[in-house]
Amino acid sequence: MSIESSRADVIDRLTQSGGQGVLRFLTCGSVDDGKSTLIGRLLYDSKLLFEDQISVLERDSRKHGTVGDEVDFALLLDGLEAEREQGITIDVAYRFFATGKRKFVVADTPGHEQYTRNMATGASTADVAVMMIDARKGVLVQTLRHTYIARMMGIRHIVLAVNKMDLVEHSRGRFHEIVADYLRSAEALGFETITPIPMSARYGDNVTRRSEDMAWHTGPTLIEHLEELDVSSDIQNQPFRMPVQWVNRPDLNFRGYAGTVVAGIVRPGDTIVVAQSGQTAMVERIVTADGDLVEAVAGDAITLVLDHEIDVSRGDVIAEAAARPEVTDQFAAEILWMSEESLLPGRSYLLKIGTATTPATVSALKHSVDVNTYEKKPSRKLDMNGIGYCNLSTARPVAFDPYQQIRGMGAFILVDRFTNQTVGAGMIEFGLRRASNIHHHAMDVSKDDRARIKGQKPAILWFTGLSGAGKSTVANLVESKLSKAGHHTYSLDGDNIRHGLNRDLGFTDEDRVENVRRIGEVGKLFVDAGLIVTCSFISPFRSERQMVRELVDESEFIEVFIDAPIELCMERDPKGLYKKAKAGEIKNFTGFDSPYEVPDSPELHIKTADLSAEDAADQLIAELRRLGRLG
Repeated sequence: MSIESSRADVIDRLTQSGGQGVLRFLTCGSVDDGKSTLIGRLLYDSKLLFEDQISVLERDSRKHGTVGDEVDFALLLDGLEAEREQGITIDVAYRFFATGKRKFVVADTPGHEQYTRNMATGASTADVAVMMIDARKGVLVQTLRHTYIARMMGIRHIVLAVNKMDLVEHSRGRFHEIVADYLRSAEALGFETITPIPMSARYGDNVTRRSEDMAWHTGPTLIEHLEELDVSSDIQNQPFRMPVQWVNRPDLNFRGYAGTVVAGIVRPGDTIVVAQSGQTAMVERIVTADGDLVEAVAGDAITLVLDHEIDVSRGDVIAEAAARPEVTDQFAAEILWMSEESLLPGRSYLLKIGTATTPATVSALKHSVDVNTYEKKPSRKLDMNGIGYCNLSTARPVAFDPYQQIRGMGAFILVDRFTNQTVGAGMIEFGLRRASNIHHHAMDVSKDDRARIKGQKPAILWFTGLSGAGKSTVANLVESKLSKAGHHTYSLDGDNIRHGLNRDLGFTDEDRVENVRRIGEVGKLFVDAGLIVTCSFISPFRSERQMVRELVDESEFIEVFIDAPIELCMERDPKGLYKKAKAGEIKNFTGFDSPYEVPDSPELHIKTADLSAEDAADQLIAELRRLGRLG
């Protein structure tokens, strides 16, 4: 049989097989528990491998295999050369197979802790988690970590696959010991089903056929259980939701709103609402590349044509008018942290939910979760692979449903604003009700009115640089000169603020972030009062300086980098701080044992090694005049 006809036969089998629909599952657990071997065995026994694939597998087993002269089924999935050389899975490998009863999509996820983010990726779309446990090792920390992440990601069904039973002489007692140990931890997480199965993936025992060596197991094989497991979702019975991907307007006669339906059903004649604005309309057509539809369901990519034009843009959510999602700028969520750089409350990130992107901060880290015990612990930061329960605040309201109700409406990621790397994955639990009870109160006197009276344009002059560079000296001279010229000013200085407003903060990274956040909010109030405010703070992190910049209009934030070599700063040492840092009396001192992130493109870059404080102040005031801030 030719390869082409073989592939056609496979496609036909995948299309025709199964009355239960598609089941998505993932294998997870610790390293070397046999995840890849299990999936390789499923593919081999389902007879969906081509002859050339089997030949390559046999050849690779001789070269890279770990089971002697036998076929190493794990090599079917460990496609990366690095994986084969190390004998581990790094990436998420997806495979498709089918039986006479059902089609399957299976994800093989990494076991190593450093690849936890990959496991979370695989879990985000799965219905079932097959939790692999090596019968010799029992329940490990990574087993518990993956179990908790599976629950976070909305998985409701667990198969507890106790593998390598052949290496413990098919011991019934050992099997039940492991099951009891696992259930003590996992039962509290609220899974709908936890089904234990003893197996040997290497030989296929209790995978696709019953094991003669474990006749004491009267339950189903793995494939029997997966074929019959009811994972029917009520996603189509949920209210209609469609995040808008783009506005399709090829000409003046057509305007449609394109996106993928994430929940519910929509039909022509239905009344919909734009969740964020509250504008309503009626669906006139459901357009696709293959023609108009009489209805669209979850998973369909469509373009909606409405009976009249309304204001809709990318990031908006079109929803069922009678059952709207919640819209708020504050909510509680569980977060899996994926970055080597810790999550710090108060730091600004980009939050992406559906098709919307908005700046966001973790306003509070309520607690972290110990994956060994699932105990909740007070924390001030989240390290890589840590799990925490947080409150978040977004720059603009977002539409969502709780993740456990509609995955596609409650999942989000956090992105580092400078590296553009995904640093966290979150699942929204609920909106913070207090946010909907607080509204801005319109005042009769505006910022422009206050500034006009003062004959100037307000601004934040943000002085950043190492201790000893001259920030406070230059800022003091600038304010003095402006005051003598009749301008209205105020000065916020790092040391002075820590005697009052920020007296409760230390000098950890978390406290530095909060220190700058508070100062930014105060600076914003002074700008609203029409003042020119000088802010002299080391402010070592770009993220926090950017956060303050975004609190006011772009022209109202002027970053002044007071630059001096660390050697000169240490020589000046006006407050004796470097001396104390050297002696170990001060910890986390910027430039000494804590980093300083140099501004990328400050409005002014002043090198105080080459310029006197007086000249630096004059240069800054000249820049303010050029920018029209002094009237």
